[in-house]
Amino acid sequence: MNPFEDSVIEAITRHMNRDHTADTLVICRGVGGHDRATAARMDTFDATGAEFTTTVDGVATPLRIAWSKPLSTRAEVRPEIVRMYHESRARLGLAEA
Repeated sequence: MNPFEDSVIEAITRHMNRDHTADTLVICRGVGGHDRATAARMDTFDATGAEFTTTVDGVATPLRIAWSKPLSTRAEVRPEIVRMYHESRARLGLAEA
């Protein structure tokens, strides 16, 4: 069972897809391993990870990225996304923003 209400998932995915498209792409290319992705969007998430759709070679490709630990509250989601972003930048050899 997903501990997150639909309204929480909708609010966070809308925010990521509207305000953090470049960051979402970095996450999918880095920790997600879709290094050739040219676009990405966050679709949903649950206690154990987040689901994205990336565009790789012009094809929509599903991707699931596990959280570093199970999450159960809305307050835990942002720090986990930030962690994935910084880890992805390091994996991709990008300077810290």
